[in-house]
Amino acid sequence: MDINTRVEQIGVVPVIKLNNPERDAAPLAKALCAGGVPIAEVTFRAAGADTAIKLMKEACPEMLCGAGTVMTTEHIDKAIAAGAEFIVTPGFDPELVAYCQEKGIAIYPGCTTPTDYHAAYKFGLKVLKFFPAEQSGGLAKIKAMSAPFPMFKVMPTGGISLKNLKDYIKCPVICACGGSYMVTADLIDNGKWDEITALCRQSVEIVKEARNNG
Repeated sequence: MDINTRVEQIGVVPVIKLNNPERDAAPLAKALCAGGVPIAEVTFRAAGADTAIKLMKEACPEMLCGAGTVMTTEHIDKAIAAGAEFIVTPGFDPELVAYCQEKGIAIYPGCTTPTDYHAAYKFGLKVLKFFPAEQSGGLAKIKAMSAPFPMFKVMPTGGISLKNLKDYIKCPVICACGGSYMVTADLIDNGKWDEITALCRQSVEIVKEARNNG
């Protein structure tokens, strides 16, 4: 099964900033998996993101771990060395897309305009990150953009919560939704692993209900 299919099956992608990976990566990975969300986008906004990815994969080998807020080829190299299976960039950078394709790793670049989508089309991409989702027009814009670009599935991130997750997931254009509501700094820094697991379970139920009932 390819990465895109695995991401779509799970339906939600926790976007994680870990300030203390040595302490928090392993228990966080276990909490996510216990909640039925065996996936993580670990952002390079915090130092040690590659360490976090490595520790999460060691704790839960079945997890699909990726790197987010990737800005350079050096980030990509560090992420791959740590065991990352996908790369997420805030915007569309042709150099980084080409580098990931050369390295054979999936990349989901941030795209919110027709120009971004057109560039992604030329690279043969199938799934795009739509970031920041709510601030860039949300579901209405995603639907409008799918008219000229029906070949893409979209992963909106930014402003997604339990309140609007169902609305997004119901849309057939949506591959999965990225979010940090189940992995906030408060939850992670205070070791509220049971709460993280509970939020993941709620998210999984919303995804199932939305996809089954349309």
